[in-house]
Amino acid sequence: MTASAEDILNDLIGKARRAGADAADALAVDSTDLSVSLRLGAIESLERSESGDLGLRVFIGQRQAVVSSTDRSAKALDELVERAVAMARLAPEDQFCGVASPDEIAKDYPVIESADDAVFSAEELVSQAREAEDAARAVAGVTNSNGASAGWGESRVFLAASNGFSGSRCNTGYSLSASVLAGEGTGMQRDYEYASRVFAVDLPSPTWIGRQAGERAVRRLNPRKMPTASVPVFFDPRISGGLVGAMIGAIPGAAVARGTSFLKDSLGKKIFPEAVTIIDDPHRARGLRSRAFDSEGIVPQKRKLVDEGVLTTWLLDLRSARQLKMRSTGHASRSAGGMPSPSASNVFMEAGKVSPAELMRDVAQGFYVTETMGMGINGVTGDYSQAAAGFWIEQGQIAFPVNEMTIAGNLKDVFLNLTAADDLQFLRGIDAPTLRIDGMMVAGT
Repeated sequence: MTASAEDILNDLIGKARRAGADAADALAVDSTDLSVSLRLGAIESLERSESGDLGLRVFIGQRQAVVSSTDRSAKALDELVERAVAMARLAPEDQFCGVASPDEIAKDYPVIESADDAVFSAEELVSQAREAEDAARAVAGVTNSNGASAGWGESRVFLAASNGFSGSRCNTGYSLSASVLAGEGTGMQRDYEYASRVFAVDLPSPTWIGRQAGERAVRRLNPRKMPTASVPVFFDPRISGGLVGAMIGAIPGAAVARGTSFLKDSLGKKIFPEAVTIIDDPHRARGLRSRAFDSEGIVPQKRKLVDEGVLTTWLLDLRSARQLKMRSTGHASRSAGGMPSPSASNVFMEAGKVSPAELMRDVAQGFYVTETMGMGINGVTGDYSQAAAGFWIEQGQIAFPVNEMTIAGNLKDVFLNLTAADDLQFLRGIDAPTLRIDGMMVAGT
């Protein structure tokens, strides 16, 4: 932790205690971002932002308040403390609030490979985006461009608390994308390719990004709309992580405590087939969501959220853990101006044992989904319905593109009828291989 950030946070906590707070924690987030987007070779936007956010949370008895600021002058920091303490005195009581006890906080934490030292200039980002778009437009059949973008950013997080915790972490990110259209008139189709990595050297080349976007768009030309039927549905790895994300969205302790999760009664029960294991790994090197400690100073551990089909845990911060009479799992996340809430880190479903081709070999009619649209997930009931596009499967083979389809079911049934292929890649922070779900309803004509 840099001396200036450490001193500011500890000074805030000390002033809050002297002003009447029983406990306090303080968070500083310093970030730098540079991004560029262009279309048809012309720059559409070039943006750079540098921010320094500071948040102070204070506790008076069972009352808490959080106040944030971007002004780090001595006068502003004194006012920040004054406002936070005054607000806490007026806040409603919350029997579950409070900082971690000394035996819960991290005395030390792992060093994770999560920050690169590569810095790109605006000119370099423009060059990358232009190369990606040029490669996409060079694909035969591509007729127009939605544009290409490139960017990089760095974020440094500093956390200190009156319980003795003090720590810092740094994360970097690099991204590149292209989106183009193929065909003419009402028959035009759009597709894209996107990559985000922690280290710049791990990014695919701009030419590869562009070519993938162009070829994907061309493959979608002349789609059909198929009749409504109950058939096996396959989720491409680009979107299969969304099903894992739907499960993650149902297991934060706050939702469970409120009874607003469709999985609220499923702890220790089978929710997937025995072959399915889902892991949360907060310490994975170069992971997009890696973190050495959570936003309450607790070290998260690699854990199996689902072990051989059985749900093993909730995602818990301190408050939800106390509500459920459990211990925090180290999943607290917060912004400088917000209260902590549970969120996952790097989550993935373990790869299966067969290839995607083998997984679809026995399918007479099926739907291979490459894109879903809309927000059709009910977190309370588990009902699932989304517009979808992709390819139709006939006699075990990808046959032709389809669109204007809808896939529907209940996530409890979807999870239990799921089979994973062997093509897992760590690309998005929440990852899964190609997935087959039997018995989903596909609505078309």
